Amino acid sequence: MADADFDVDRLAAYLHRMPADITKLAERGKLPGRRVGGAWRFSAAEIHHWMEDRIGLSDDDELATVEGTLDRAGGHGAEDEVSIAELLRPESIAVPLLARTRGSVITDMAELAAATHLLWDVGAMADAVRAREAMHSTALDNGVALLHPRRPMAAILAEAVLALGIAPRGIPFGATAGARGQLTDIFFLICSTSDHEHLRILARLSRVINDAEFLAALRAAPNAVAARELVAKREAVIRAAGDS
Repeated sequence: MADADFDVDRLAAYLHRMPADITKLAERGKLPGRRVGGAWRFSAAEIHHWMEDRIGLSDDDELATVEGTLDRAGGHGAEDEVSIAELLRPESIAVPLLARTRGSVITDMAELAAATHLLWDVGAMADAVRAREAMHSTALDNGVALLHPRRPMAAILAEAVLALGIAPRGIPFGATAGARGQLTDIFFLICSTSDHEHLRILARLSRVINDAEFLAALRAAPNAVAARELVAKREAVIRAAGDS
């Protein structure tokens, strides 16, 4: 996704919607935009965050639709779909993740990503993730957190990479964790090089974790290799469902 603003026609093409639908959503306040000289303009960054929120609220069927939209927008086909298992390297998986505080989890997850030699600045990534978490926690009700910076950090990445940490016990991670008694024990860190790439990874990862049996098996994984194999098997189920 480019940093330039979208007009109605370009955004309609990107989202595979009719221009009239885009205008209607903007007029109803359901799409972030502003009028400039009487015409609607949409910030690429704001559209990115709108889609990120939409992904977070979607069920599996809706996530599959979002994935299809993102693939078409980027000119991607089945042969180059996102693979969470491939983005996860054995060295970027910690089973167990021994960090016990919110701050140490973020640092350790950035260090896992850097162990692949694809992330060059652990401190910058960790600081960006902390800033994103301070705005709004990425911890979900199912005990999973999908850590990421507010914007992709291409300058410190050779290519996209994921890290995974599975803590032996849940820790208070979300902003309201203490009040609600919510604990988090599975942590993914998404390191992407563009907004569009981030959204594709987030949509696929959201589908992967949208299964209670898979999460139970992942929590019981004895080591990094087993955890990665579970992710690969879960993705195979998702692909098979899409082919049927």
